[in-house]
Amino acid sequence: MMIIDVLSIFPSFFSGPLNESLLGKAISQGLIRVRVHDIRKYARDKHRTVDDRPYGGGAGMVMKPEPIVEAIEDLQKESPRGTVILLSPQGEVFTQATARELSGLPRIILVCGRYEGIDARVLNFVDRELSIGDYVLSGGEPAALVVIDAVSRLIPGVVGNLASVRSESFEEGLLEYPQYTRPRIFRGLPVPDVLISGNHEAVKRWRRSQALLLTKLRRPDLFERLKLSDEDLELLREAERAMERESSGEY
Repeated sequence: MMIIDVLSIFPSFFSGPLNESLLGKAISQGLIRVRVHDIRKYARDKHRTVDDRPYGGGAGMVMKPEPIVEAIEDLQKESPRGTVILLSPQGEVFTQATARELSGLPRIILVCGRYEGIDARVLNFVDRELSIGDYVLSGGEPAALVVIDAVSRLIPGVVGNLASVRSESFEEGLLEYPQYTRPRIFRGLPVPDVLISGNHEAVKRWRRSQALLLTKLRRPDLFERLKLSDEDLELLREAERAMERESSGEY
């Protein structure tokens, strides 16, 4: 069972999401254990102060080092020792590969910052920093939920259909192919014929070609890193030709 500890000054932020959907089921079934800890409990004064004015001046407040570090040290008294991760805009970008790496650990400790940031000395007690994207959040709590969700679904048993996890976007560096379900025609828009052909090999080739095409069109940064086989290149050419025919009204 994987253990995920979360350090936050707003622990109630997690109460709803952790009781819903796959996460809630995984926790109730004992596949993962998520524990949320209030950083304020480690504050030293009677007001449980966790922030103060920044040295050197400037707007906003900065989270004090003592409560965070003492909380980390308290949790690290337990076994197994956790990998401490600070959710931070300065961190490495969180990817599917990172999620898979973390899912193999017995325990992680997620630290959620707030205000204008945390005292930089806390970094001496952190193993790594992670960012979920190039934008600003009010705090690390939403980012922590993203990490928990992405990591948890890779724990064996959390997602019932393992094939579903393996075929998802980013697992191979590709975006996922388009998905369709009933009805066969919706407001004049039909499901691609290949998907109702019963030809499993043709469906497999179509899905691969569409994943390649979508990645090239929408995420050229990912596409440039792919190592494509001769078959992939041919599938991509077929998909591009089909797209050109469709856009010109040829069928």
